[in-house]
Amino acid sequence: MPDHFSRLHFVGIGGAGMSGIALIMLSQGVEVTGSDIRETDTVRDLRGRGARIEIGHSRRAIGAPDAVIVTGAVAEDNPEVLEARDRGIPVVHRAVALAWLTGRFELVAVAGAHGKTTSTSMIVSALRELGRDVGFVNGGVIKSLGTSAMPGTDKVFVIEADESDGSFLLYKTSIVLITNVDPDHLDHFGSAEAFKDAFVQFAGTAISSIVISADDAGALEITPRIDAGKVTSFGTSQKADVRISGIESGPVVSFDLHWREEDFPVRLRVPGIHNAVNAAGAFGVLMRLGIPPGDAIDALSRFEGAERRFDLKGEVGGVKVYDDFAHHPTEVRAALLGARAASGGGRIIPIFQPHLFSRTQLMADQFARIFEEFADHTIVVPIYPAREEPIPGVTGELIVNELQDADRGEYCLDWDSAVEAAVRLAAPGDLLIPMGGGDIYRIIPGLLAGLEARFGKQS
Repeated sequence: MPDHFSRLHFVGIGGAGMSGIALIMLSQGVEVTGSDIRETDTVRDLRGRGARIEIGHSRRAIGAPDAVIVTGAVAEDNPEVLEARDRGIPVVHRAVALAWLTGRFELVAVAGAHGKTTSTSMIVSALRELGRDVGFVNGGVIKSLGTSAMPGTDKVFVIEADESDGSFLLYKTSIVLITNVDPDHLDHFGSAEAFKDAFVQFAGTAISSIVISADDAGALEITPRIDAGKVTSFGTSQKADVRISGIESGPVVSFDLHWREEDFPVRLRVPGIHNAVNAAGAFGVLMRLGIPPGDAIDALSRFEGAERRFDLKGEVGGVKVYDDFAHHPTEVRAALLGARAASGGGRIIPIFQPHLFSRTQLMADQFARIFEEFADHTIVVPIYPAREEPIPGVTGELIVNELQDADRGEYCLDWDSAVEAAVRLAAPGDLLIPMGGGDIYRIIPGLLAGLEARFGKQS
């Protein structure tokens, strides 16, 4: 970051991480401009707070900023990046900007291939429930707060740290929470070993504490390589420092939590065994921040969830439509298990948008096994490419082709046909779940309209 700046331009400002940084910069009096590929509620909200944002990318969009902020998904041939390079304007990764923002705080950073957005949301929600004015930048909107980021006056600042491009190593952290070390983003890291090595380095940035899963195989593999004196482990393992047991999962999840010779009953407002585990990790962080255990559990029990995490968007004719961000096999499995527990016996019908050509090519068989085991019928739509160029022969149909029972899924070439298929299949009591890390949530208005045409107005 420049030593002094008053104006910043964000390329892709509507993204969850970028919008949060832009929002906090606006709150500090920085002039913010930006661009994005489409008009969204996030873009409109930032405009309402004073940001000037253009739709589409062009050289003229950047104006005259002191720096241009980008993510790893922004290509070097982006016209705004080219214009900045030509004019000698610094092009700064979003993690560098966030590290600048958080440098004076005690930083809690949450990373892992999955669970980090919900875990970050739990920590932030609990601290704010307890009256702590913590600042935060999250990868998703926290329902109770209606935003993914806020400035704060507390000495603690909480962030979701993105491991996908290695940028989570840029932060000066006080406490790190590692939800899991399930190898992902191998297009960047090159191998599972390199991915694990990065998490060892991430753990090494923690000045105070490392809260890490006692259940995840990858986390268990790296734990002997990190500072044992800083470790608090969590999970269902008998060896976990924060141990959970007696999990009962339905529309909500309840369990027993054991910490330092004490047992606490916990009942969350969100479903899914994975959320019991997420809460255990969040509890571990709260303990390292000095929160009394009873207060921490009481605050966690009031957590209302994060948007795009099994997020109910409407119900028509007894058919519920949820939105979920799951895009890795482990995440998909957890989401479907949570959906099954909350379904009341109805069928689970995901509409899955694969995320990245490389992940689809590598994991098509894993996705197929999970959908076949935990869903009733799966509709797959074209891949969301994110930062990648297409790989010849790699489409979402690879997943459907791996199903043992061809009648358990179908591939749709476009969203209109996916809506038609889902509406045709749906019956009262069923759950339709658009699912993926891309823009599949945009299919939901069409789904609700299709269900209304079949069953009548929303209930």
